[in-house]
Amino acid sequence: MAQILSIHPVDPQKRLVDLVARQLREGAVVAMPTDSSYALTCHLGDVEAIRRIRRIRDMDESQPFTLLCRDLSELGNYARVDNRVFRLLKANTPGPYVFILEGTHDLPRRILHPKRRTIGLRVPQHRVVQAILEALGEPLLSTSLILPGEEEPLPDAETVSERIGKLIDVIVDTGETCRELTTVVDLTGETPRIVRVGAGDPTPFLVE
Repeated sequence: MAQILSIHPVDPQKRLVDLVARQLREGAVVAMPTDSSYALTCHLGDVEAIRRIRRIRDMDESQPFTLLCRDLSELGNYARVDNRVFRLLKANTPGPYVFILEGTHDLPRRILHPKRRTIGLRVPQHRVVQAILEALGEPLLSTSLILPGEEEPLPDAETVSERIGKLIDVIVDTGETCRELTTVVDLTGETPRIVRVGAGDPTPFLVE
């Protein structure tokens, strides 16, 4: 059964944050709240953890993951962006957005969109997630915690434990969470294209 770790949403306990980071490095699948909904996360290079998440979500190979990043400093390692796109990213991060970008050749093929070679990138505005990313020192792979056949993400740590506690390793509990999904913006074209409207304000990306 998954271990539930109660972490303070404003002043995260370093001991617990470091524990989550260590377990992620060792192959754990972790459910954690973000500034939108709960997400399933794992280490970027852990093939088995990625397979476990795909089984839980019933994701096929055409459904790519999102990279959770602390900030834009590591962007060049994972995505190709020009100055125009970088300015848009800088003006709208951190926040509840997923940005679809062209992936670099350094990214494993298994986490890219199989036809478009794109990756979703997200810089969350959530103190606990930011602390975990800081302790880990690298991005995490993530996907919204929506179970097969359902449209709403799981709302809280207790529900996550009841529904999939036997399938994952750690559940981060920070109290109240948001149930709204991210706003998804495709930045691979000449102009931004809004793929999904969610918690993030789409106004900065609307083209008249």
